[in-house]
Amino acid sequence: MKIVFTHGYFIAEDPKEQEIMRPYVPLGILYISAWLQKSGYDNEVFDATFSTFDAQKAFILERKPDVLALYTNLMTKLNVLRAIQFVKAQPELVHTKIVLGGPEVRNHVDKFLEYGADYIVLGEGEESMLELIQFLDGATNVTIDQIEGITYLDAEGKTIYNKERVKLKNLDELPLPNRTKVNLQLYFDAWKAKHGTSAISINTMRGCPYSCKWCSRAVYGQSYRRRSAKHVVDEMEWIKNNYQVDTIWFVDDVFTVSHKWLKEFREELESRNLKFPYECITRADRMNEEVIDELKASGCFRVWIGAESGSQKVIDLMDRRVDVMQVRNMIRSSQAKGIQAGTFIMVGYPGETEEDIFETVRHLKDSDPDIFTITVAYPIKGTPLYQEVENDFIHQFEKYRSKRKAQKCHSCFTFDFFKTEI
Repeated sequence: MKIVFTHGYFIAEDPKEQEIMRPYVPLGILYISAWLQKSGYDNEVFDATFSTFDAQKAFILERKPDVLALYTNLMTKLNVLRAIQFVKAQPELVHTKIVLGGPEVRNHVDKFLEYGADYIVLGEGEESMLELIQFLDGATNVTIDQIEGITYLDAEGKTIYNKERVKLKNLDELPLPNRTKVNLQLYFDAWKAKHGTSAISINTMRGCPYSCKWCSRAVYGQSYRRRSAKHVVDEMEWIKNNYQVDTIWFVDDVFTVSHKWLKEFREELESRNLKFPYECITRADRMNEEVIDELKASGCFRVWIGAESGSQKVIDLMDRRVDVMQVRNMIRSSQAKGIQAGTFIMVGYPGETEEDIFETVRHLKDSDPDIFTITVAYPIKGTPLYQEVENDFIHQFEKYRSKRKAQKCHSCFTFDFFKTEI
């Protein structure tokens, strides 16, 4: 059985990312690729990041896969739809089954299936994808309705939702992501040229136990599961032995959520005399002086401390459950101990006033982070924020639709993506 994994992100189509140039490999795809390979199903990965849609089409035509699996998120949805449209228009690909997964599919199941997807995997993909492949390969007695975590259309065109799959409890059962399937040197070179150092991403946990209203939990839910410190350091050691890369980016939502784990992580690194500079993201309420010491001792050179706003009122509206003064203190404390401090700012959150924005400016001046990013609040379907503001933008839907459709941009309203001509 020929299996191809790919996605719809092309950095050449993203001027902003070309300016920032901090690309990372699609770890979710590489984890599922490794899971299938461990179970005897070889597969290929077409990493679109540094490629083009034309090259992706040519690859699919050449391979003629039995299964084409596409990772789908908010920013790549349009390109995924283009890929589906292309496959369905090729007579030589009539046998190809299209499987979608990722954070964007859960809230648009019917639309994706109507557009041509054959199966959609909801939540974590490893176990569901393997069982689906075994079913399509005729290697199991399990029927399609028994495969947990997938949706599809029945013979009458009705959307069928199978039982939700229970999340993996022991993440140490996961094989290391299949990085050999992609050309990491392209990422290293891009980073080196822009920032002077190269970077590689690692995921130590799945889920987030916090309740920020703008954050999507479509894949992992509001959960917290973590690989053991030993398993993570095994991966770091493997990377050190196989690649020439300068730094690690831990992509976890809250790296210091467990102080016990952080201490074990530092001890595991020290026991192997492994030094690997890294940066990570966390929350001020999961930091203190001892945590900063652990970060420093384990190789952290930059910590991103989420604030989102300098106004406590706006932070509370977001249900961030963090104190803005604590954010400022942890930024300063990190810097005092030799760790760069970054922070995130979000503007335009519903309820924010001009005075709140001025308070955010004062917050940045007062805390003086080494680096910060600014984003505009965006309601992602399925989040509490979306539910709170849905009536407001649907009421003005027709007014914005023509404007947005003309722009054909990735920042269109979520529900308008499927109405945009491709």
